[in-house]
Amino acid sequence: MENQMIRGRLEALREAMRAEGVDYYMMPTADFHNSEYVNDYFKVREYFSGFSGSNGTLVVWQAGAGLWTDGRYFIQAERELEGTGIELFRMQEEGVPTIREFLKKNMKEGQLLGFDGRVIPAASGKEYERELGGKGIRFAYEKDLAEGIWKDRPGFPAGTVTVLKEEIAGKSFEEKRREVMEKVEKEGASSLLLTKLDDLMWLFNIRGCDVECNPVAICYGYLTQKETVLFIQKKALNEEVQSYLSGKGILVEEYDDVIPYLRKLPEGGKVLADQRHCSYCLFKVLSESQTVVEKKNPTELLKAVKNPVELANMEKIFLKDSVAVTKFIYWLKKNIGKQEITEVSAADELERFRREIPEFLDLSFPTIAGYKANAAMMHYEATPENRAVLAPEGMLLVDSGGQYLGGTTDVTRTIVLGPVSDEIKLHYTAVAAGMLQLTNACWLYGCTGRNLDILARQPIWNMGLDYKCGTGHGVGYILNVHEGPQGLRWRYTEGGEALLEAGMNVTNEPGIYVEGSHGIRIENVMVAENYVKNEYGQFMRFRTLTWVPIDMEAVDEKYLTETQRMYLYSYQRQVYEKLSPYLDEEEREWLRRETKADCTVLLKKDVRMEKKDSY
Repeated sequence: MENQMIRGRLEALREAMRAEGVDYYMMPTADFHNSEYVNDYFKVREYFSGFSGSNGTLVVWQAGAGLWTDGRYFIQAERELEGTGIELFRMQEEGVPTIREFLKKNMKEGQLLGFDGRVIPAASGKEYERELGGKGIRFAYEKDLAEGIWKDRPGFPAGTVTVLKEEIAGKSFEEKRREVMEKVEKEGASSLLLTKLDDLMWLFNIRGCDVECNPVAICYGYLTQKETVLFIQKKALNEEVQSYLSGKGILVEEYDDVIPYLRKLPEGGKVLADQRHCSYCLFKVLSESQTVVEKKNPTELLKAVKNPVELANMEKIFLKDSVAVTKFIYWLKKNIGKQEITEVSAADELERFRREIPEFLDLSFPTIAGYKANAAMMHYEATPENRAVLAPEGMLLVDSGGQYLGGTTDVTRTIVLGPVSDEIKLHYTAVAAGMLQLTNACWLYGCTGRNLDILARQPIWNMGLDYKCGTGHGVGYILNVHEGPQGLRWRYTEGGEALLEAGMNVTNEPGIYVEGSHGIRIENVMVAENYVKNEYGQFMRFRTLTWVPIDMEAVDEKYLTETQRMYLYSYQRQVYEKLSPYLDEEEREWLRRETKADCTVLLKKDVRMEKKDSY
């Protein structure tokens, strides 16, 4: 039934394309700010394809349709696209063309490519111009063909905005603005058009609720050395927020007035606009009268390096969050087989534990709770209508996080519910070993995440296996759970790397995913910090924030090296020491057994351990 509905929507879209003279129509997963997660209003691609993943682009033409997505969603996309007539293009797989390559090969001279230029980043739009313009292909970038077809489309978001107090933010708006504009001036620009939502929230010290689990408000910012303009829906601002903005000298304009405002700018200005996040439509408007300085938002790096107040608050919040997750694991192991527990009810129970934390605000993303084969889908999301019942066998992968007044968490544990195969133990042990090797990394300043990714993948690559995603990403501070520019991945991407700076946090989440069988992921969040400085340079290391036990029932120690085994027992001992004061007697005794905290491991000394105070 669902597939017939999708086919009907695609036919309605093709009819609209014929009426507009559009030969190919492109729909990405994005809002007007190129956000990763979007409000329901912007889920046009999902409406026309049925694919619900957070990343993917749908291209439709009269004779067919194709959906491009990454390795996190291959299994999910296969299932959700079945029967729709949409072909799945597995991005970065051998022999699979990119969208531009596909269009260049299939579009004929003089044909028209249509898309909503508000949801295509300027960098992508310009690449399409370069790749396809020479072939005589024309562009129609002011076409939102969903209008008129999507009859019950959700309303445009306008949630309540709140102010983040300076004692929580760690820096005032004035301090941040001064730092930002200094960098804008160094880049040769006189003003900044800021369009990335989490950067805007960070700069203005405000938060919103326009995107599920992402505390952001839909808005734009325009800054010069003398003035600051915030384009936001005024109906979302209460008296407190209006007074705060006014007191900071921030001029507030309606969200929809950004284009008329930009068109009235005096000619010849130099405006810094990040082509990755500024929409193609806004870029075209700016280019009419301004010189666009194509540099990265200075806010991105400033936001990524957490200040001392943020780091202190994060440490406290991550400990509380770790206690909640550990209590959940105990509850799950104690009750499995004694009462009906499903993927959905397990996720609800974990949320209940988090809600007991006074600083809790919301989840940081919808909880992924995948049982057995469902865990092989990296971003699987169970629903009340489609969920597995858990049994005292196999494993449950739970990837979850919370938004707190003091931090944003992200943690994954794969939990043993009963007997598991020797193959699963081999895979689990390799994932744990990789995670712990990266945890204990020591490197010279100047490295990016690409230098360190191998530490997590090495035990997995040694078996001829891999996981089709990065090893880690930055995490926001009371903001988006995915944050850049830092990350951990092995594959080179032009312009996609950043030096690891002291104060940057990053996830550490290797995994193994076997379709039809099981999925394993273990994830902690760590903070990069300066270590020893000597004649060779500044050495760095990670400080762990997440303290949740690794499930020893799935670890087969014969697959561990002596050093890996030392890392494991050191981490487990610290988990017990840090969490036991916050557990009741029964939970504490279970955690002592779970972590093998009483076990004395006599191992040959690792030279690095002599100077480290943690591991």
